[in-house]
Parts: sequence; C-alpha cells; structure tokens
Amino acid sequence: MKPARFAYHDPDHLAEALALLARLENARVLAGGQSLMPMLAMRVAMPDHLIDLNRIPGLDGIVVAEGSLRIGAMARQRRIEDSPAIRAACPLMTEALGLVGHIQTRNRGTIGGSLCHLDPSAELVTVAAALDATIEVASATGTRDIGIADFPLGLMTPSLAAEEMVVGLRIPLWPAGHGACFTEFARRHGDYAIVSAAALLLPDAQGRIARVSLTLGGVSAGPLRLAAAEAMLLGEAPSPALFRAAASCCAGIDAMEDPQAPAWYRRRLATVLVRRALEQAWARTEGVAA
Repeated sequence: MKPARFAYHDPDHLAEALALLARLENARVLAGGQSLMPMLAMRVAMPDHLIDLNRIPGLDGIVVAEGSLRIGAMARQRRIEDSPAIRAACPLMTEALGLVGHIQTRNRGTIGGSLCHLDPSAELVTVAAALDATIEVASATGTRDIGIADFPLGLMTPSLAAEEMVVGLRIPLWPAGHGACFTEFARRHGDYAIVSAAALLLPDAQGRIARVSLTLGGVSAGPLRLAAAEAMLLGEAPSPALFRAAASCCAGIDAMEDPQAPAWYRRRLATVLVRRALEQAWARTEGVAA
C-alpha cells in the first residue's frame, strides 16, 4: 500500500511548527518516522497534513546538570545510547536503548517519537516511567509539563491536545552508587518486548534498600509501576528470597492478552524478569561485585 494524499510542511523554526499545528486540521508531526512512516504506508494513519520537524534547530539537545538530565524530543536514539554523559549518569537508559529495534532504526528514531507513539512494549516508555520523567509539551499558546504517570490516556494515546507537541523530557537523576537493570523477553532481538522490566535500587550505609523503582512494560496499555513490590523492598536487607517475594507480586497483575501472548504467560514472564532485574540491579550497586 501507499500513503493517502497529504500536504507536506517543512518548518525551520519551532514557532512555525506550532503555528501550523494550531491552524491545520488533522495534522501529524514527523520526527524520526520509524513508527509513523509504516503507519502511513499501511493507512493506519491518514493525516491531511504532515509537519516535518527535522529542520528545526534546538530540539535535540542533551544536558546533564545539577542532578537532572534533559533530552530534546528530536534527539536520535543512537546518539543517546552513545552519550558518555548519559551512560555515566543514567545507565538504565543506555542499557534499554541497546534493545530498541536495530542500529539502523535507532539512527533515525527519536526519543520524543517513541514517547508519543506510546507502544506499551516500547523500551523508552518503560524507562521514562521507571525514572519518573517529566514530559515537556509546547503549543502556540505556551508550554506545560506532564508527569509520565499522567502521560498515557490509553493504549497508544498520549495526553496531548491536537495543537500540542512534545519538545523534551526531564529526568531527575539517581545518586551515584545506585544499581540499575533493564531486561526483556522478545521473540527475536530487535522485536518489541513481550514483557520488559526496569529496576533501580539504592543502598543505604547499612546495606539496606534505601530507594527502589520497579516498572513493567508490555503487560498493560501503559508502563506499570509495581508499587506493592517497591513497598515490600524498601528498608529491607536484600536477599534472593526477598527478591523472589517481591517478584511474586507480578502474579496478581491484570496483564493484557493479544495474539503474541496470553495474560498468564505475561504474568509468568514478568515474575521471572523482575526477579532477574532486581538481582542484577543490586549486583551493580557501588561496592558489590557484578
């Protein structure tokens, strides 16, 4: 198939792109195109106007400063993956990006495009939830911030108005000495994950768990934080038995079903992956041999 007819717009300033979004009906923005272009070709998406963001300067910045990481929406996934600053400050994101598609797709794919596409199995969506990211949104009338917990409205539906676009995200960085792990199960390398798990752990001076974040991808319409498991771990001395008990919380999640996998299978995968992620994250905390 080929795309339906649309008018193509090629702005070279953010203000121009936002003005087009405000004025045009049924418009979509084009970032990396790794999701949108196939959707256009299969006529899953049929916009009347396509607004290309690739000539707009200043939307791809990466800044690590004062305990925070800011990434512009047009930053290419491969550039983020290769960033030494991100690898040092936010290893969870670097590890997850190695599992996103293939190098060819990461060369073009953008972090903003992945967040807006909001596939429930997308690695970057799960990472953003695990790290409590804030999404920066702009329109012709101003800007606003959306917490990642409030960003998904439903399956592949971000909480964006028709005239709004994502311009970046901010992530509060975890302190030095934390351990992080992103793991997933997919049929083949580069495929979307059937289930993924992201774990972050921070030890205190006594070797107990002072801070924890546990997030699943691929099990529901959006990323799922495991609040019960986090509460079970907080303040405890880590052990294989504790990690197994925390992972067993996955047995009660309301997992989705689709042609790839039934709900029971996703729950079983989630239980195994959470345990593995916790063990590896703890092994990566400062002073513990990996």
